[in-house]
Amino acid sequence: MIGMREKFLRGWMRLGTRALPFADAATPDLPLSRLLRLSLFQVSVGMALVLLIGTLNRVMIVELGVPAAIVGVMISLPLLFAPFRAFIGYSSDRHRSEIGWRRVPFIYRGTLLQFGGLAFMPMAILVLARDGHSVDLPPIIGYVAAALSFLLVGAGLHIVQTAGLALATDLAPADKRPQVVGLMYVMLLLGMIVSALAFGMALSDFSPGRLVQVIQAAALLTAVLNGVAVWKQEPRRARSRAPEPVVRFKTAWRRLVGGEGALRHLVIVSLGTMAFSMEDVLLEPYGGQILGLAVAETTRLTAALAVGGLFGFALASHVLSRGADAFRLACAGVCIGIPAFVAVIAADSFDSAALFAFGTAAIGFGAGLFGHGTLTATMNRAAPGQAGLALGAWGSAQATAAGLAIALGGILRDLVASVSGDQALGYHAVYALEILLLGVTLAVAAPLLRPLLARSFGRPTERTMS
Repeated sequence: MIGMREKFLRGWMRLGTRALPFADAATPDLPLSRLLRLSLFQVSVGMALVLLIGTLNRVMIVELGVPAAIVGVMISLPLLFAPFRAFIGYSSDRHRSEIGWRRVPFIYRGTLLQFGGLAFMPMAILVLARDGHSVDLPPIIGYVAAALSFLLVGAGLHIVQTAGLALATDLAPADKRPQVVGLMYVMLLLGMIVSALAFGMALSDFSPGRLVQVIQAAALLTAVLNGVAVWKQEPRRARSRAPEPVVRFKTAWRRLVGGEGALRHLVIVSLGTMAFSMEDVLLEPYGGQILGLAVAETTRLTAALAVGGLFGFALASHVLSRGADAFRLACAGVCIGIPAFVAVIAADSFDSAALFAFGTAAIGFGAGLFGHGTLTATMNRAAPGQAGLALGAWGSAQATAAGLAIALGGILRDLVASVSGDQALGYHAVYALEILLLGVTLAVAAPLLRPLLARSFGRPTERTMS
């Protein structure tokens, strides 16, 4: 009887390790409980992203009547800070504080910026929308205040995420770093899912006062989550009396992008991210204006997008742990995205909310495969001591492309709709452009895919023959 119980317990433990996503990322020195606590900074980032690209764009366009072009530009402003992510990662690689921390000071600074931006963002939005008592204020105040709040949130979340991911890779053993980084992004998606559902319920009975309460509660929760996440995580290092060799950012950057195919890889990250991000500002308004969905229903679409991404990351983790090539997996995500956008366009013709939800989830699934694949490939290329720079470069390319795509999506939608007089056609034009960009991404990736395909089918490449 005792022997059967021991066999059952051993079998259950093995099943738990296989069934729980990213459980193999834990080690005796870095248990799963500590990893999950560290990942809370990703939950706060996900909460901010849901506010920016999901809830607020719907509220500003539909409930408050702000033009989609202005909303697209405002939501893209946080991503203007994205090009600096590589420098942030490089700075955190080199930073030495008096108490021996490298990453934590950056996380604290980013948290303060994120909290400050969220604290006064709802008032700035109401002034921008000329709502209530704000009609007596000059319009320029609304534009400046809203732009400043979005910029602060963007700067904060980019600093927090870059330094936080670098801290996670510092704490993890070299052979566990891809799994740990994957776990961090799964927690980002889980944070987006929970936040989307919570914001949808809180704003189901919309009012300006409720909007103020929700966003300022998110500001307070951001500070709490980030504080708990980094508490006693980074070890304190003694400052060396001998001066460390100084490697300039320009030199470190050249080393990073000087590898074979490295620059093309970053271009692929940018193109694919643009293709998967242009609709971010438009999915909820599309559901509200074209398919007639309510605020709570369209907010759940953000959750569907995140759920699709979660399944994409989970599948990518499983496949990559079995030795699959990360870059080929990313290209598979691109291939899935093309029919997903076709389904979103077709939802209008069939007047089908179910087809729209399916297409949205499939977009998230394809984006999850693409994001995990490109992130893992970037980490595999990183030289020792360049984890922060490598993550910053990937995040810089991804977030900059996303910002340009979001702004372009809002402007293109308004332009096509105003010229044609058809609101649905404006949305369809954006989705069609995203399909085109996915095709261009595959074309750019083809030179890097040929050697991988040749090895898979046992054919020598020109490089190996020479």
